[in-house]
Amino acid sequence: MVAKLVELVREAAAQARLVARGYPSGCSADALPWAVIKRFDDDVRGHVERDPRIEDGRDQVLIAAVNLAEAAPDDEADAPERERLVKAINDLEWIVLSRGIANRAAAVSGYGEAGDRLREAATRA
Repeated sequence: MVAKLVELVREAAAQARLVARGYPSGCSADALPWAVIKRFDDDVRGHVERDPRIEDGRDQVLIAAVNLAEAAPDDEADAPERERLVKAINDLEWIVLSRGIANRAAAVSGYGEAGDRLREAATRA
């Protein structure tokens, strides 16, 4: 059942990439970091064991989002920052799928047993 949690990770990353690629449409510069990370925080973060690598990946997404928000709103000027943000999102997705372990909250929510590794379900999907 941890496959549902893997699906949530992938959906959160996909939503984050949509926000990143669509910016500045849809949110302000101040809201960008939180808009990018919202689905991850709401749907994933509370269902995986705390891991410093996952938290570092999340921090990298927030930093990249702030850098994009601070870049000049010009296609050429912000393109590198946008790509850095997308890469940070991709990295966070990979870290969670390769290192994530379902916690008790995930078990209560029906996302598998506490201690299940997301890696096994991610490789099957």
